[in-house]
Order: sequence, then structure tokens, then C-alpha cells
Amino acid sequence: MNPMPSITQRVHVGRQPIFDSRGTVVAYELLFRGSMEAVDASARDAYATSQVLINVFTEFGIGEVAGGRLCFINLTREFIVGKMALPFGPENVVLEILETVDPDDEVVAGVTALVEAGYKIALDDYVHGSGHERLLPLASYLKLDMLDSDVARFDEVAAVCRDYPGMQIVAERLETAEHVALADRYKFELRQGYALSRPRVMTATSLSPSKLVRLQLVPAIGAADMDRVITIIVSDPALALRVLRASNSAAAGAAYKVSSVRQAVVLLGLTQIRQWAMIMALGDAVEASDEQLTTALLRARFCESLAEGMRASPDAAFTAGLISGVAEVLSLTPAMLAERLPLADDVAGALIDGTGVLGDVLRTVDAFSRGDLDAVAPAAHGADLVRAYVDGWRWSARMVAATKVPA
Repeated sequence: MNPMPSITQRVHVGRQPIFDSRGTVVAYELLFRGSMEAVDASARDAYATSQVLINVFTEFGIGEVAGGRLCFINLTREFIVGKMALPFGPENVVLEILETVDPDDEVVAGVTALVEAGYKIALDDYVHGSGHERLLPLASYLKLDMLDSDVARFDEVAAVCRDYPGMQIVAERLETAEHVALADRYKFELRQGYALSRPRVMTATSLSPSKLVRLQLVPAIGAADMDRVITIIVSDPALALRVLRASNSAAAGAAYKVSSVRQAVVLLGLTQIRQWAMIMALGDAVEASDEQLTTALLRARFCESLAEGMRASPDAAFTAGLISGVAEVLSLTPAMLAERLPLADDVAGALIDGTGVLGDVLRTVDAFSRGDLDAVAPAAHGADLVRAYVDGWRWSARMVAATKVPA
């Protein structure tokens, strides 16, 4: 028997601080890491660069990785000349041109286009006389290898760099106190290396792509987008079969059974089928026990019950509550999951920044769950929180039990 495919995967990115001369962290270099144990790994190819970009910008979020500081990212020839597109704008990133990249006319043209688009460029492991002088007028940073470079040529390199106003030198691979002293002596603006800080591996839980598609049912149903709901379900045969089984069970009192996903959605209506499709998507998308599943649905129902009294949309509140509950099951922050789903602005704002009336709903549910009634939002002071909680628990338990349809 083949093992079940993994529901989630662990993704990693290495992050090494870059300091200024006062010892303040001003940037990070982001590094490819295949696992938590690969702290000293080095893989400089298009695959590694792609994985860093994917992990940073789609799994973690640049804000969580960098906290507003610059990020230095190694760039291979494929990205430089435009054969592979960069999935982000020029804000908060520095593109490192590796010393292994031949600075031919195509590369110079590619780097020029990147600079004109607003990107900052760093020349990695710069060696004067290697041919990379062609790129000096385009660079904002120049990285010098303090471990393997010829110290006798530092005066020459420093003098060349000073001919380009605004260029900063990054002394990298500082591994001893002597290296740090040398960087001080030459007044190199930025420093990086084991003598200051070793790379740290950041790890996050990621949904596999097929599971993420199933979770996209949540905002689609919440937005009453029937065509989108049907498209998502019919594109996934296993999910479509489960929804049909569940909807047939729900329509047991009807004169006939539904025979297609579209018919199920149209005949039952989004409000009723939402309950079935949502639990199907949730159960298939996350590896959760019945207790975890019930808790996630309880949170969604609790939010929905409080919404009207707090002048929020019940559907939007249900969606926000469910996504935050799923995030907890996956050991993610609500923001990390919300950033990967096509959510309405009010739902995304509540989950990412805690804003708006939906943010108040989520805070109220959190406050009640931890017994901190003083933190309940003022708009919920007249609500019967205990009754809403008990109703939510009964409903969620009933939903989990009812959707266990035999094969």
C-alpha cells in the first residue's frame, strides 16, 4: 500500500544578519536551506534561488522574514537576463550578482534593466580585475570576501569603490576578531560573518498546493461566488465525490437525489451547501483530529453568531473565524494563511492586521476563549457569549459527525 501524501510540508530559509559599523542589524542575506539541519549548506543555482524566493514571498512573507530591513538575495543568470521572472518589486530587496556569472553583454543589459526598474544591485565576492568592473557603475553594494581575498589589494579595491558615490562595501565572511578589526581599519560600511552572527534557519508549515486549492472554497463560498465554488469542486474529483455524497445525504427528504456538483449547489443553495462543502474542504485540506476539526468550526460558528450584533457580515465573520481556526491546526499565524488565499479586504485586514469590525469579532472570541472578559470588544458587551459558545459547540460537533459519510 502506498503511503498517504503529506498534507503539509516544512519549508525553510536561511537568514544571516548584515550589520553596520555600530553593530546594528540593517539587512539580512537570505539563503537556500533544504532542512533545519542544513545550516552550513550552500547551493547556488537557479533551483536554490527559486526556492528562496518562493519560500520568502509566498510562505513566510517578506515582513516576517525581514521586519522592514533590506534582504540580499543571490540571483542567477536566468533571473538576471529575464528568462525567469522576479515575483516581487524592488522594495526592500538587494539583488546579488554572483561572482560565477559571466558579465557579458546580455548580463550587463539585464542588470541595467533591473536598475532602471528600481532594483538595487550588489556584486558578490568581488575580485578586482575579474571582469565584473563592467557592473560597478550599476552597483549599490560591493561584497568583499575577508577570508579568502588578497588583503594587499584592499586599498586598491576601496579606492575604486570610492569613485562611485553612494556605493557601500560589505565585508563578508568575517570569521575572526582580526577580520572585524580589518573591516574597521578600512572603514567598510557593512559587515557579515560568523564572528558577528551565524545564519539561522527559519521554518514554516506550508500547505501542499492541492490542499490549498481546497481551502480556497472558504472565501469563494463566503463571497457567494457560485461559479467559483463549482469550478473548485469539479476540478478536484475526490472532493467533488465527497460533496456529492454529503449533499445527497442532506437532501434525503427531497423527491430525488442530486447527480452533479452544479445541481447540488443550485438546488440546495450556497447557504446550505456551505456547511457541507466547507467541512469537506477543511477535513481534506488539514490533518486534524475530530477534536481539532470541531474546535476550528466552533470558532467559525461563534464568530458568525456574534457578527450581527457587532454590525459585521455573518458570512465574512464565519470565513474569518474558520481561517483563523485552520491556521491554529496548521501551527501557522492567521496572517500567514490569509496571505495565501483570495480574501475580501475586510476579511484579510482582520486576519492580518486585526482591523475593522471583523477584527473586533476575532478579538472577542479570543478573549472569551481564554477567559479574559475585560478584553471583549465594547460592541459585544450585550451579547450572550455563553449561549453563542454552547450553540457553536453543538453545531460544530454535529457537523463533524454528520459529514462522516461512508464510502
